[in-house]
Amino acid sequence: MSIHDHDCRTHRGEPFNLRALRGQVLLIVNVASKCGFTPQLRDLEQLYRRYRDRGFMVLAFPCNQFAGQSPETAQAFCAFGEREYGVTFPLMEKVKVNGADAHPLFVELKRAAPGVFGTGMIKWNFTKFLVGRDGRVIRRFSPRDGAEALIETLEQALDES
Repeated sequence: MSIHDHDCRTHRGEPFNLRALRGQVLLIVNVASKCGFTPQLRDLEQLYRRYRDRGFMVLAFPCNQFAGQSPETAQAFCAFGEREYGVTFPLMEKVKVNGADAHPLFVELKRAAPGVFGTGMIKWNFTKFLVGRDGRVIRRFSPRDGAEALIETLEQALDES
């Protein structure tokens, strides 16, 4: 199953067509508003603006599974991201990324790109998954990896047709 075959929703609860993003390079991230890594939203926005014309898209999913760092609704998170960090890339539905109720998209991302020592768990907010134009996961980045750490791999993915 390709990443593009999963169903997901916008922050307003409306269906979001991942299939329409076939042929683009995606960065899928679990995000939070009250995390030490939250300022990465600004950096992700800059990355998005720099590469979007080359077929790059960031999809951010709020998640409250880590120390309750995103207690607000997805709609409130969207307003926060736009207001505080100028986010224009899609902010999606609030999801769980671990456990029995994990969103199927994140189940697939973790299966395709396990973490350190092969663990399937996402350890914290701002874990990033880079997905190629073909829908296959290229690489998983840790929460500590800022936008600069992604550039080389991202540019390689964008150069592939």
